[in-house]
Amino acid sequence: MAEKLGGEALIGELCKGFRLLMDTNKGVITFDSLKKNAAILGLQDLTDEDLQSMLKEGDCDGDGALNQMEFCVLMFRLSPELMEEAEFLLHQELQLFS
Repeated sequence: MAEKLGGEALIGELCKGFRLLMDTNKGVITFDSLKKNAAILGLQDLTDEDLQSMLKEGDCDGDGALNQMEFCVLMFRLSPELMEEAEFLLHQELQLFS
């Protein structure tokens, strides 16, 4: 996926995913916004415990919600293939500048 999209487009897609899941009033992904919007991303089979666990795993600052950076980091952590592809793209881009 990352190879097809390129680095900037991949981050753009992650940001779109964040916006789909976030609470528009708070600007972060909360448990309620995640539960409400999870079906959009095909996550309707996740239990409340699964959703809470996902939030807890990504919540680096301990505020009980995911900001955009926390969400992107979590998506990379949950998808090893995505991380490998992103590292490959970064390596290619660094070679262009050396």
